[in-house]
Amino acid sequence: MNANARRIWLTGASSGIGAALAEQLLQQGHRLALSARSIEPLQALAKRYPQQVLVVAGDLSDPDQVRAIGEHIAQVWGALDCAILNAGTCEYVEVRHFEAAMVERVMRANLFSASYCIEATLPLLRLGNRPQLVGVGSSVTYMPLPRAEAYGASKAAMRYLFDTLRIDLHAEGIAVTLVSPGFVDTPLTQKNDFPMPMRWPVEKAARHIAERLQRQPLEINFPGPFIAILKLLGSLPLRVQVALGAKLARNQVHKDTP
Repeated sequence: MNANARRIWLTGASSGIGAALAEQLLQQGHRLALSARSIEPLQALAKRYPQQVLVVAGDLSDPDQVRAIGEHIAQVWGALDCAILNAGTCEYVEVRHFEAAMVERVMRANLFSASYCIEATLPLLRLGNRPQLVGVGSSVTYMPLPRAEAYGASKAAMRYLFDTLRIDLHAEGIAVTLVSPGFVDTPLTQKNDFPMPMRWPVEKAARHIAERLQRQPLEINFPGPFIAILKLLGSLPLRVQVALGAKLARNQVHKDTP
């Protein structure tokens, strides 16, 4: 076992960035507790890395299941050195048929599930070595974009949650890192019906994250040029942002538009 191996809880590990990141971290020699609703991909990794993987599948939107996962990790490992809260979903609003239930679903999957995991993981991180709490947000928080009301709101809440935790946990020596990806080629983004500029392959995104985690940066975002453009546009006056967003929205032609 790698002498520098860390005990890491990674959520959303069955596909997309989570699955690719699990591969990167396992290849680095770390021990991973892997969570997702789909257990088969986690078991496949456990079979390939039998001494490194702890399968802790479950529905992270259920606080009782999350609590049980935390208790199981505590029984097996005793502590955590890092928790990477990557699980989440994305749904896009059709404003002509605004659905409050969608906002609730996305908030529960992205924000509430992360909060349940934070509650379960902080006691374990307090017992760990160079503890680090990592949340996967989104570059959408840099600028409002069409149809992203539910997804963007959940990720903006994630950003504020982690920015505040970074302050409150500083005295305890728990580092807090927020990951803010641009477009990444995953099963989730493959459903998108709009252009995704500067999209990265999922393996490249996972490698970028894995290479930087050990430094415990405040934020990991990518790709650089895309993030710079979003930040620049997000700093423009609100009326200009609305005009730019409206131009993008006009490209979204719906069949039920009169």
